[in-house]
Amino acid sequence: MKYLFFKMLVVWRRMRHGMQARYIDRHDVGRQLEVLMGRIDPGASWHERANWMIDVAEWLRHRPAVSLLDRQAWHQVRRQRLEILLDWLDQHRDVRRTVQNALQKTLREATGPELFSTTGLPHEPGFFGELAERLARMVLPRHLSPTDLSSLFTAMFPDPDDAAWLLELDNELLARLWKLMADDGISHMYWQQIEEAITYLTTTVIADGISPAFRQRLEPKTPMRATPFLALRREMESWLRANPYDQGALRSVRMLVAVCHAQTDRIYAHLDEYGVSVSLVYRVERMRAHLQRIGRLIDVRATAPGETGAGRVQLLLADLISAHHNRGSVRGLMRRSFALLARKMVERNADHGEHTIARDRAGYAKVLKGGLLGGVVIAGTALLKITLAKLGMVHFFEGAAASLNYAVSFLLIAAVGGVLATRQPAVTAPALASRMGELDAEGMRDLQAESGRLLRSQSAGIFGNLLTVIPVTAALCALGWFGFGAMPMTAEQARGAIASLSLVGPTPLYAALTGLLLWLASLASGFADNWFALRRVREVVSNHRRLVHGLGAKRAERCAAWLERNVATIAGSLTLALLLGMAPVLAAFFSLPLDIRQVTLAAGTLAAAVFSLGWQTLATPEFWLAAGGVAITALLSVAVAFACALGLALRSRDLPRRMRRFAMRAVLRRFVVAPGFFILPERADAAAQDDADDEDEEDDDGDDERRGDSAEHPGEPGAYAAGARAGREREALPEALRRHA
Repeated sequence: MKYLFFKMLVVWRRMRHGMQARYIDRHDVGRQLEVLMGRIDPGASWHERANWMIDVAEWLRHRPAVSLLDRQAWHQVRRQRLEILLDWLDQHRDVRRTVQNALQKTLREATGPELFSTTGLPHEPGFFGELAERLARMVLPRHLSPTDLSSLFTAMFPDPDDAAWLLELDNELLARLWKLMADDGISHMYWQQIEEAITYLTTTVIADGISPAFRQRLEPKTPMRATPFLALRREMESWLRANPYDQGALRSVRMLVAVCHAQTDRIYAHLDEYGVSVSLVYRVERMRAHLQRIGRLIDVRATAPGETGAGRVQLLLADLISAHHNRGSVRGLMRRSFALLARKMVERNADHGEHTIARDRAGYAKVLKGGLLGGVVIAGTALLKITLAKLGMVHFFEGAAASLNYAVSFLLIAAVGGVLATRQPAVTAPALASRMGELDAEGMRDLQAESGRLLRSQSAGIFGNLLTVIPVTAALCALGWFGFGAMPMTAEQARGAIASLSLVGPTPLYAALTGLLLWLASLASGFADNWFALRRVREVVSNHRRLVHGLGAKRAERCAAWLERNVATIAGSLTLALLLGMAPVLAAFFSLPLDIRQVTLAAGTLAAAVFSLGWQTLATPEFWLAAGGVAITALLSVAVAFACALGLALRSRDLPRRMRRFAMRAVLRRFVVAPGFFILPERADAAAQDDADDEDEEDDDGDDERRGDSAEHPGEPGAYAAGARAGREREALPEALRRHA
């Protein structure tokens, strides 16, 4: 047993230290190099020689677990180790010849242009195929192959910091290293591989550029033969056949690469207007990466005869290292592919939720009135939910019936112009992104003001729901008691309902979960509206032959317009109903004690339970704990939904993480200091001040020319006033924002 333990310890140390365990305990650098260089054998197999090259790279990169040196200092240490290695080989000529023969033989046997054409580039045709490949690369080790030099290259440089270290090497070291590793035959071979890589990448760019998915999104429409992609193929073939130093052909090729790159910007503009496809965004990003790599390879091939070209090769290798590590990131792939989709969802949700934002007292009253209508409908929904619970159905059918009940209620609320409490922040918070510019001092004030309007709208909706759901629920219970002689709940069920709503218990967790479901429903509405625009469903419906024949052209157009206006509301309502009804069923399937807590439904359930037990229940502590649970449900569900939507709005603007955190903390700090700003209707003087600020902004926009004149004559009073105003703004700018600015 003791022998087995020590054997496992040795295996663990070898796995932990890797191949460096053979020499890390030796403090003499010369002795380390003697052991390391003595292992090379030019007659060994290709894999043994490739693994030895990886060991040499690990020796250059080796860093102890504890070190006081910064990154730049370790770059210098690596450079010194490379100098020591080359000097040691110069002193030991026999070993140098052996190492040189082994290196050149290894590089000569590794064939194929994959090093330049696939390293760090997405080459799968679709987004999900690329995602699956990256996940597989994270789990499975990379196999070294003599037909794929990229596998050896990426194994030798596994650290993203290797690119910066490689760029810091001077020309003298690069020349000595190249003389050790290559000769004229190897140079000619890799020159041909660069040309093959250019041909392969150009072919993939052309295949995507002339596809219908791309050509249909380019304005103005051009014939396929007139597209710049086919012109790029002709010019590239001519340049590869001609002298690589022909400046005319070189300028033509570079111009066409720039034109093709500009075409991707036009495709992004089309997606930004007509809807976003994740698959198409991935293909556009792949084309941009291929065009950028083509430009790097063109620079290397176009090196003038008098130049060494070491700097361009150095940039190319550093670019390969950086691209490889960026491509290996699954998070980076998803972030780049979904960034445009997130912005489009934010902007479209902002358009659909604009009418539910209370920007003044009249808007506050309008939302409050909508909340009153919504509370009337939710009262019937709560009683129907209690009735369905009495039927004793199995979990799945009970969840399906609850989802159907919620769906009908939410659609009815939308049809009558009502408002459902706690759903508004998930729908209207993206309006922040559409009005959010730079997060300077003025931008932060605008962000907090817009947050206040959104949360005041939510407060009005909650007040309206609660003002009607409780009396309407009590009235319906009384009607059922007088008409049918039945209570909505038994005494035991009523006590259980009150206990489940208690503040002391899992109610806060359930409220936070409900807020997350509300945000997910808003995402579904954004996806549905983006899909509607991407597929051009309005044009399809308005021009459908059967609809036009049956309804007429004008009615079909009105039907398509109505569907475009309400598709987000319908999709969001149905998704929210499905989530609220089936989430407890799914949690029960995994034996998780989770439930949902929607403030209006909870208030209706509490009113029905009090009616069943009698009004003396109002004097019990259990009732007041349940009332506190309803209040905390409103607070947490709104907070979680608003925080998620605000985070999506900030992320859609490609802001740094520190700026996003600062914006979130600023809104939270304002809520803690002045909670009435987010709950009570806006004062008339504050609204007038906002209007005056808007007028001042319009005046400032109209006086750009006058400001320009003042800037040209700094001695005039106008310039002095502008400078003083800028100074006050800088003084008002918070310290954290000043650093980011």
